[in-house]
Amino acid sequence: MKLILQLSFRNILRHRRRNIMLFAAIAVAVAGVSSMNTLIRGFQYDMMDSAVSNLTGHMKVHAPGYRDDPSIQLGFELAADFEPDVPPQMLLGWAPRVRIPAVIMSERETRGVQLVGVDPAAESISFLGDVPIQGEALNSADDGRVLIGLELARQLETQIGRRLVIITQGADGLNRERGFRIAGTYDAEGTGLEKIFVFSGLTRLQQMLDSESVTEVSVRLTEEPASVSGKQAIKDALAGFFIDLDVKDWQELEPQAAAMYLFADGAIYIWFVLMMSALTFGLVNTLVASVMERVKELGMLRALGMRKLLVVTQVVVESTIIMAIGVVVGLAGGFLIFYAMRDGLDLSAFAEGVEMAGMSSVLMPVLDSADFLLVAVMSLVLGVLASLYPAWRAVKVDPLEAMRR
Repeated sequence: MKLILQLSFRNILRHRRRNIMLFAAIAVAVAGVSSMNTLIRGFQYDMMDSAVSNLTGHMKVHAPGYRDDPSIQLGFELAADFEPDVPPQMLLGWAPRVRIPAVIMSERETRGVQLVGVDPAAESISFLGDVPIQGEALNSADDGRVLIGLELARQLETQIGRRLVIITQGADGLNRERGFRIAGTYDAEGTGLEKIFVFSGLTRLQQMLDSESVTEVSVRLTEEPASVSGKQAIKDALAGFFIDLDVKDWQELEPQAAAMYLFADGAIYIWFVLMMSALTFGLVNTLVASVMERVKELGMLRALGMRKLLVVTQVVVESTIIMAIGVVVGLAGGFLIFYAMRDGLDLSAFAEGVEMAGMSSVLMPVLDSADFLLVAVMSLVLGVLASLYPAWRAVKVDPLEAMRR
């Protein structure tokens, strides 16, 4: 092995210019892959956070049939002492809500909306907890005013302090109509949220509907469960309390966001394969050129008794050393690029498309050590695979023919 390492390093140093260019190509490819992975992970986590924050939570409880016919008649009563059966270290919070379709009217316009009764103290788990608000926020579950989105206020041609009329269906199936004063307007990440959600106090909305029921309980965890079994255990614990009710996670409630979340995992592999496949051709060409330049040397070694296996090993070791040096430099470069982007990428120039995708206007890269490890391991594996053809060419060298050159 000592001889093999000596031969490998000697051959690398013999052709410095060619190998430095190869090192640079590997480093640039690895840095590009690893830094792009941080952006893809940022996109992935942003998609999940947006889906979870948009009144969904990691888990949500509904009455059977509510999603097909969202009305207060398909609500359920919540025990006064209810607490989710989730380990405290995993629970970020939970919120009961009444969420029903309604029609909202200003002096000039009429729109269909989702009327949501909330307890503001519990809404730290949703976007409502930290969204910028002009005017006043709802102060309690007894607040009889409404909070509407900036875009909806523009469409209704109304403003803070004015009154709106909301029509919806009560617990008896009859229409309810009531006037609400606008407490404030919220500025969400996407105009889609601003156009659809109108918030009021939970207790006041229940009084309007003549019901003490809620239509949903949203549960948010400190982080996404690491395993399917862990997620199922939480669902089972909630289902044990909410007997005869549906407990679904955010991926079941937001299938489009869930599909994009899973696509991000595949995109990491696709990006890696595209970049490194192109690089592999350069590595193979370099190693083949190296073998062809050393025909006489390899023939002499074979004539002196070096076995074919050792020749193959020497070429593979040389390839691995080249790839290892490039990978180390590339990963360092990828980390520096991530560090430079740590405050996020401003996507406000593409605001409309970003909002349609349900993303924030600032994309925060996420550094996952497992991704860096994956790039390192797969790059080294590709380096070994790329060396097999040159190694095969090396062992095909006939010692006598090589000595005549």
